[in-house]
Amino acid sequence: MAKIHHFQAQMLPIIFVFICLSYSSVEAINGDGFSVDLIHRDSPNSPLYNPYETPLDRFNNAFKRGLSRLQHSKMASSPASNAPQTSIYPDNGHYLMKFSIGTPPINFYGILDTGSDLFWAQCLPCQRFYKQKNPIFNPASSSSYKKLSCQSAQCHSLDHVACSPDQTCSYNYGYGSFALTQGVLSTETITLGSKNTFKNIVFGCGHNNTGGFNENEMGLIGLGGRSTSLVAQISFQLKTNTKFSYCLLSFHANPSLTSKINFGSKSAVSGSHVVSTPLVPKDDETYYFVTLYGISLRKNFIPYNMQKKVPKGNMFIDSGVPPMLLPRDFYNRLEQEVRKAIKLTPYQDPDLGTQLCYKRNSMADVAPILTAHFDGKADVPLVSTSIFISPKEGVFCFAMQPIKEDVGIFGNFAQSNILIGFDLYKRIVSFKPTDCSKQQ
Repeated sequence: MAKIHHFQAQMLPIIFVFICLSYSSVEAINGDGFSVDLIHRDSPNSPLYNPYETPLDRFNNAFKRGLSRLQHSKMASSPASNAPQTSIYPDNGHYLMKFSIGTPPINFYGILDTGSDLFWAQCLPCQRFYKQKNPIFNPASSSSYKKLSCQSAQCHSLDHVACSPDQTCSYNYGYGSFALTQGVLSTETITLGSKNTFKNIVFGCGHNNTGGFNENEMGLIGLGGRSTSLVAQISFQLKTNTKFSYCLLSFHANPSLTSKINFGSKSAVSGSHVVSTPLVPKDDETYYFVTLYGISLRKNFIPYNMQKKVPKGNMFIDSGVPPMLLPRDFYNRLEQEVRKAIKLTPYQDPDLGTQLCYKRNSMADVAPILTAHFDGKADVPLVSTSIFISPKEGVFCFAMQPIKEDVGIFGNFAQSNILIGFDLYKRIVSFKPTDCSKQQ
């Protein structure tokens, strides 16, 4: 079975096993949980927003970014350097989290991604760097910035490090796209929202950053499954189990509204209509692997594959990939049933390729409700706004794509209007259908 590669088999976990910091502290937290706004990258409120892109441009770019997630994971088997590899490709993220870093604080927009672990920012002085529209973080201007010593426990837990002449911890972190960040492993104060301040957050202060980054990107916020991710560090300081949740607005939502990400006690997914599925352990602990048995259209069940036994961990949930990506045979059988259920002639447009599309002002009255069936009897409904996306005015297209691999991705189109919670202590993912526009 084709698989998402763990980029160096037998390699120690990427970055480091998080060591408890006795001097860590949290200020101004409301209880032991809080929420932060997320801004869709295509919203006019986003610093990544391109007013010259058409809806079709954004639609096509979203699918390209989704497919690159799998493509770059395969490329990682031929690494560009000796740096540890992870499959996140810069620009895959679709939701931004605004926060401040340093003392005095400067605003920072980080691309949120559940498919990677390292939190890093581009830093001065730059040896090599990519052009960045926003000011680059200058650690010399922050009184709370500290370099980690190469004798520190955190540095010794880091793979691919070196001791610099000033006895600080230098790191290398490579990506499957052959991009690379190199710098100093450091700690800083960050503030999420208006008052949730965390001291001594370990991050990569990147002085040498090359590859496929673009000028809109200030850095990446990894929320993957390893203890190196920002969510693991926040959870430790909150003295809670590692967990978080988010509620993503749909592609069609009012751009003035924001999605929400929740940490600590605020991340609970409870009440009626909550279903949960177990996380499947694999070599690559970054990804949130789950098992999808199939998708039903009304009473018609379309299995993931035609074998009697569905492989465990055949999908992973990724906030940084827009479309749902499905193995080609599964996709073909599902699309065929969707075509049958919609009593309309598909719309052909050279700009849209072979994508299944319809010329309509809305699909709400014709699109069938699909239900994704995950292990644990977790049945998750996918409504029309999750499965049909409008690349052009008056045109809606099926928001799923076929892939050659056997492992699929449950992307953020399908995740929209569902409160999704990740609990790494219980090893489950929970789903609750929710109108995310009301979570303001």
